[in-house]
Amino acid sequence: MPFSLHLQSRAGQVAAALEGALTSPGEDLAPAALAIARIEYPSLDPSRYVAILDRMGADVRTRLAARGRLSAEDALQAFHEYLYDEQGFTGNRDRYDDPRNSFLNEVLDRRMGIPISLAIVYLEVARRAHLDVAGVNFPGHFLLRVALAGGRRSLAPDVLIVDPFHSGARLSESDCRELLRQHVGDAAAFDRSLLDPATRHDIVVRVLVNLKRLYVRMRSFPQARLVSDLLLAVDPSAITELRDRGLLAYHLQDFAAALRDLEAYLRLLPRRPADEVSVEALLESTDDSEGIGEEAQIWEHVKTLRKRVAGFN
Repeated sequence: MPFSLHLQSRAGQVAAALEGALTSPGEDLAPAALAIARIEYPSLDPSRYVAILDRMGADVRTRLAARGRLSAEDALQAFHEYLYDEQGFTGNRDRYDDPRNSFLNEVLDRRMGIPISLAIVYLEVARRAHLDVAGVNFPGHFLLRVALAGGRRSLAPDVLIVDPFHSGARLSESDCRELLRQHVGDAAAFDRSLLDPATRHDIVVRVLVNLKRLYVRMRSFPQARLVSDLLLAVDPSAITELRDRGLLAYHLQDFAAALRDLEAYLRLLPRRPADEVSVEALLESTDDSEGIGEEAQIWEHVKTLRKRVAGFN
């Protein structure tokens, strides 16, 4: 079935809102996260959820001020007590793949999510409470780093790594190494740069990539294609998204769009620049060595698509 017109329209609206959020000054994540939520909730009122975050941030500021001169460690402990013990935010271990875990409005309403969505709540409330926290785009499990005394840019004794999914549990470097092994495998090489601060753009891209994978697993291909549209809108250089969007279009029988994306993907492959080798030349190759691997499979898809599209003309 072709990509429905209402989803195409929604993709444009969400992309516009997301672009506006990403180009705004500062490091606010809520506007971008709430723009993404409009994939499933097109009539969502973001101001309601920004107000919730504002109130939570004000509550933390008031609480910290009432306790007088706190050390950074004590302020962090008080913040965790508020966010996890009193407000009840928790990781959704039982239904990790529930799409609602990825949408900020649902996370705020239900008080549960996955590491990156809980991290967004944590970051937004901490920022409003004037706590120095940054995201960490750690492989397989999003983390946070808390600067206790000006150590934000390097992993130092005055930087703590915390896990937003497990009630702000503190992780040592050894814990991070084990976490990497669990998610990537025994051959994974740990480097301290994996714990560098993530940008707002990094975080938004990761939310979208997670969501796309979830929709594909659910076989919700129109929504997955919409997310691919958004990923290309926020990062036009992401050529693997051209491939994925093309394959999703192919699956949805939107053959002309699939052909455009897959041809563009082949042209942009780094080892086959378009000014040296044309797509036509790649598709006509008869070298047996070219018949192995993902790229060859894409060539075969393009050959089939060319025949299908030619048949429609």
